[in-house]
Amino acid sequence: MINLSDEDAMNKAKKTAATALSQPLQTRRKLLATLPLAAASLAFAPSLRAADATTHVRIGYWPVAAGLPFFAAIEKGYFREAGLDVEAIKFAGAQQVMEAMLAGRSDGSANGTGSANLAIGEIASPGLFKIFASNPSNAKYVLDEFLVQTASPYKSIAELKGKRVGSGPGIQNVTLAKTVLERAGATGATVVELPIATHVASLGAGQIDAVYTLEPTGTVGRLAGTTRVLEAGVIAHYILGDPNAPWFGGSASLTTEFIKANPDATKRFIAAYARGIDLVKTHPDEARQYLKGYTAIEGPLTSQVPLADYRLSTEFTQYDIDMFQKFFDLFVEKGVFKSRVLVAPMLYRG
Repeated sequence: MINLSDEDAMNKAKKTAATALSQPLQTRRKLLATLPLAAASLAFAPSLRAADATTHVRIGYWPVAAGLPFFAAIEKGYFREAGLDVEAIKFAGAQQVMEAMLAGRSDGSANGTGSANLAIGEIASPGLFKIFASNPSNAKYVLDEFLVQTASPYKSIAELKGKRVGSGPGIQNVTLAKTVLERAGATGATVVELPIATHVASLGAGQIDAVYTLEPTGTVGRLAGTTRVLEAGVIAHYILGDPNAPWFGGSASLTTEFIKANPDATKRFIAAYARGIDLVKTHPDEARQYLKGYTAIEGPLTSQVPLADYRLSTEFTQYDIDMFQKFFDLFVEKGVFKSRVLVAPMLYRG
């Protein structure tokens, strides 16, 4: 029996085992035969642990409420139960989430990542990823909104003519802010790109007159008594033409490289993520607590945050795809996309 406190014996065992691995088969067998069974087992323990390790998945997100199913799936242990080691990587904006996928530093994106930002990655590297879930929002399922100071005299977006208006970071947010202002009749407004975490403070300080932002920013400002919502669900209203239309502004995705290399882990990841979506849909009050630590809102205040809707790619109807495509086509119209990006081929179908 091996005395595990005898470091010399253990080091000798490991050295012999390492030497064996570098030798021809017959020599390897002879060397290993000189090792006591327990010592040989311990010498190879790291290799055995590596073989049994769970699949590591790196997912980028930015701190908006739409990422809640992802946050919940992590905190509830759904990924862990599926044999996955999921690393949540926080970014300042959706553009950085996409860039990390392009650079191979991330395996996918959480809900809330701008779909148009992802599409730019698709243009740069065709077939880069597949969307497996999205978070449609509108006037009922609120994510997008224009905010103003609580004491502001503005009653409509049209009154922001010639004003200084903040926007979230990235080409999707800036393009949408400019288009909504234009279509609402707020001509001459200047759009200023700002980190989403600074929106409420910038309004409160009078640095901007209004801001196009995403939840939970509106809730943070309202509960602080600093801001109020001028209009919510603005993309469905001004871009899609119907306040109740589904705006697929954010999407969860996995890179095709990860999917091809890990087909079984991919299925387990999406199934665990779907459990997060189900929790948000069926038990929203329980799920809201997981905004803490991932967004700017914490504690009891999480109960006040409005939630977007969620849809797996396998649940998309033709109407959903049509609305998604209409959203993408805006970026062709505005010259952001150099060519038309088709939504249907980007959807994960299992």
